[in-house]
Amino acid sequence: MLGSVWSGTAAADDWGTYLKPFSADSLWNSRPVNPTFGDDVIPTSSYFPAITANAYSTGMFLASPQDPAVTVTGASGSKGLFNTDDENYHDVTIPHWPAAAKPAPGSDGHADIVDPVNNIIHSFWQLKQQGTQWTAAQYSWTRLNGRGWPEPGHYYQGARATGVPASGGLIRIHEVAAKPDFYSHALAMSLTFNGLSANPTYVFPATSADTNAAKLNSGKFPEGALVMLPASFDTSKLTDPELRRIAETLKRYGAYIVDANTGTPFVIYVEIGASYNLHPNGWNNTVASELQVIRAGLRRVTGASGWVDGNGKNFTPTQNLNLLSMRGNWTQQFGSTLGKYSSWDQAVVFPSTSSVSEVVNYSNRGMNAVTWAKPVMGATYKITARTTGGGKLRFSVYDQAAGKMTVDTGYLDNGQSKTFTWTATTPALALYARSGTGQASSVGGELLKAD
Repeated sequence: MLGSVWSGTAAADDWGTYLKPFSADSLWNSRPVNPTFGDDVIPTSSYFPAITANAYSTGMFLASPQDPAVTVTGASGSKGLFNTDDENYHDVTIPHWPAAAKPAPGSDGHADIVDPVNNIIHSFWQLKQQGTQWTAAQYSWTRLNGRGWPEPGHYYQGARATGVPASGGLIRIHEVAAKPDFYSHALAMSLTFNGLSANPTYVFPATSADTNAAKLNSGKFPEGALVMLPASFDTSKLTDPELRRIAETLKRYGAYIVDANTGTPFVIYVEIGASYNLHPNGWNNTVASELQVIRAGLRRVTGASGWVDGNGKNFTPTQNLNLLSMRGNWTQQFGSTLGKYSSWDQAVVFPSTSSVSEVVNYSNRGMNAVTWAKPVMGATYKITARTTGGGKLRFSVYDQAAGKMTVDTGYLDNGQSKTFTWTATTPALALYARSGTGQASSVGGELLKAD
C-alpha cells in the first residue's frame, strides 16, 4: 500500500478514518431506497469505458504524528499555490507529511494526504517533487470525519472539479484485496464532454464544476449527479467477476459524477497501488463489451423514497448547509492586533491581546454563489456565532439596489443567534470580528435557512 500497511477488518462503526473516510451519513457512505431514474443514457465516445488505478486516479497517504512538516509552494514561474478556500495564492505547511507521499503520474498529479491527528484530508492538484521542494498548482482540504462533500460556505474541499477530494468514492487497495460481493460505498466517476451537461453544469451535492463546462459540455448529466444501475439489471450476465462486483455496487450505491475526462464515456477510480487490471493479458474484448453494457444500463437518480446511512439507519440528506465563510480581506477597525482568516479553523483568529481589537471584511466573499444554495427572497435565515476566547461576530447586509441596510445582527457571543428575513436583491456583506482579551480567540459563524 502506498500510504501504510494495513491488515484485518475495519470496525463497522469506524467512520472518519483512513480506511473508512467520512461520516456514516456522508452521501459517499449512504444509499438511496427505491430510487427513481431518468431516461438519459451515457453516450459512447472515442474510447471504451474504464476503471482505472493508473495515472489519473490518486493515492491516499496516511500521515503519522511522527511525520515531519512539509511546506508546499507554487511551481516556479506560477502565481503560487492556489488555496481554494481562502481564494488566494500562498504556501501551505502540512503538519505531518508521510515519506510515501507520491503524486499520480498523470497531468492532474492528484494526491490526498490523510492526517488523523488533525482530522484533515489534504488534497492536491498537480503535486510535484522538485529536489527537496514540493510544489502544486492547487490545495484544498476537508474533514476526515465530515460529509465528504463541500458546504456552500466552504465550497471547494478537494482536487476534483466538484470540490471533493480525489479520495472521495475511491475503491481502496484493501477493498480490492478483500474481493467483496460489492463495495460498500458510492463510487467516483468522470464523464467526457458529450455526457456532461452544460446547463446546469452541476447539481447538489456538488458546489462547482469544471471551469469550461458550460462551453465544452453537450450531454445530459451534470456533475454531482448520482447514477445507478436499476435493480432489474442482471449482473449474472457479466462474465468478469470484478465487473459483477462493480455492477452490484452501482445497483446499491451508484456513482457520483465528480469530474470530466477526455474521450472516455465513464471512468471509475481505484486507489493507485491496488492490484487492479481488467486487461491483465492484453486487451480483453469481452471486458470492453461488458463495460459498454454497464454504460448503457446506467441511469441518473431523480428521487428516492428514503436514504440509509452506513450504519443502516434511515436519514434524510439536507441541502440546508452553512452559507457563511470568513474568507476575504480583513482590515483593522481598532485595536493593536490584526485578526487573520484561518481556513483550517474556518474562523478569524486573534493571538492573545490585552485589549479588544476589531477587524472588518467588506470583500463580499463571505457567501459563494452556489446555484442550489442562493438566498431565497422572503425566506427566514438564522446566523449563529461560533467563537472562542471571548470573540464576537457581527453580520450585516446592505442592499445596494435599495440603498439601505437590511440586516445588522449587532455583536454576537459564542452560540448567540439572530433570525432575519432575506430581502436584499443585490447584497453587500460586511463581517466584523472582535477579539477577546487575555487569551487567543477566534470568530466564525454559521448561516442556515430557518424555515
